[in-house]
Amino acid sequence: MSKDAVPVAVAPAKRPPINKYAFGCALLASMNSVLLGYDISVMSGAQIFMKEDLKITDTQIEILAGVINIYSLFGSLAAGLTSDWLGRRYTMVLAAAIFFTGALLMGLAPSYAFLMAGRFVAGIGVGYALMIAPVYTAEVAPTSARGFLTSFPEVFNNSGILLGYVSNFAFARLPVHLSWRAMFLVGAVPPIFLGVAVLAMPESPRWLVMRGRIDDARRVLQKTSDSPDEAEERLLDIKKAVGIPEDVSDADDLVAIVRANKASQGQGVWKELLLNPTRPVRRMLVAGLGLMFIQQATGVDCVVMYSPRVFERAGIKSKTNSLGASMAVGVCKTFFIPIATLLLDRVGRRPLLLASGGGMAIFLFTLATSLLMMDRRPEGEAKALGAVSIAAMLSFVASFASGLGPVAWVYCSEIYPVRLRAQAAAIGTGLNRMMSGATTMSFLSLSNTISIAGSFYLYACIAAAGWVFMYFFLPETKGQSLEDTVKLFGKDTDDDDVDTGRHEHNKSTQLSAQH
Repeated sequence: MSKDAVPVAVAPAKRPPINKYAFGCALLASMNSVLLGYDISVMSGAQIFMKEDLKITDTQIEILAGVINIYSLFGSLAAGLTSDWLGRRYTMVLAAAIFFTGALLMGLAPSYAFLMAGRFVAGIGVGYALMIAPVYTAEVAPTSARGFLTSFPEVFNNSGILLGYVSNFAFARLPVHLSWRAMFLVGAVPPIFLGVAVLAMPESPRWLVMRGRIDDARRVLQKTSDSPDEAEERLLDIKKAVGIPEDVSDADDLVAIVRANKASQGQGVWKELLLNPTRPVRRMLVAGLGLMFIQQATGVDCVVMYSPRVFERAGIKSKTNSLGASMAVGVCKTFFIPIATLLLDRVGRRPLLLASGGGMAIFLFTLATSLLMMDRRPEGEAKALGAVSIAAMLSFVASFASGLGPVAWVYCSEIYPVRLRAQAAAIGTGLNRMMSGATTMSFLSLSNTISIAGSFYLYACIAAAGWVFMYFFLPETKGQSLEDTVKLFGKDTDDDDVDTGRHEHNKSTQLSAQH
């Protein structure tokens, strides 16, 4: 064989650097998720002092703690309509304003009924923020970094959880009637800065195209894409998904028709999603809604919200010490979530979800078993088991934070076609909050009925069933454009986006290979 015939080794193409403009947009949008994280964890400490100050029962506590998730269901569903009407950016401003109002009402509440009203307002704001942040980020991010950037909301959610625990510990030494109020009032500060910061962001290019503002969308895509060619290809994909020919600009009559038809299009979206979904859409809904169900049905919010009680059962009796130990939960979630953030676009979604789900099932089973054995041993002989319980709980939180926590939001923000994305994401967020509310509102009652160990055995079984579901029903979406993910769920002659995806997939693959 001649030397000329010897193949020359070619170094693999380097990944493009993170687009700084898209990074900044994702960062600002994701800060809305601080609101939910703070509210969940601050309630874990505030409930101790509210119970003493307002003379309320455990049943009232668990209703107050979990009902915000039920209220957020209405916020997330309304956000789907609002984001298509006002735009993604102003929907985030509205979310911050609503949560600010709710935080003030809770901090100044003179009674349980007033507190419940504040929880309602805050819940609406939380629902708005939860739905819109991942959708906006997914629509702005370039394909090469979409997983990394779309995981930001969960990063800030965990940062909010840590801040809530810190607030609990910081204000625990105030008089009882002031401590829990200070914890809630501090939560009114972040929305002020968030509402102003969001105004510096551009609107989502997909929303701009849906409104017929083609030239505006092109300018945003040129700033948020890895190259001019990618910007044009993303614009072409979006236009075809929306139903606008390639050569249409703002001056064309067809754009005016698109704008005029937007009001009637919303009804068609809900009909296609709920009444007459195509086969691919049904599969998307099964995957997306199933993943959102699993994320909360495994009881992670119960661990976050009732961690002082779990630590007390594990042997930490002092009120201040249990609040201090609860900060370890926030630190653990905040520390481990960058693992998923950094690996999403390298390893993929499925491996992280399966590893996370398996770890959660194992550590929940370990936690339940150690708590059960503690109940059957004299208190002096249970210290080692208490340490095992605490380690298992923190390991469960770490498994969740390094996989299912952030990846579920990334996955569900990228599998739906553009015409269905806002409403489908709203339904998924609503189910997620409803399950969170159901678990947190029933945890104390469930623990009293079947024991706290029995509760965690139940969550372990759900986590194991969730692993099986994720293995069989969730295809990998790494490296696919938002428009191309549709074809992963099957081909249907009634689904225009699937037909479009077949033609555009080859170009997307070629572009990815170049990078």
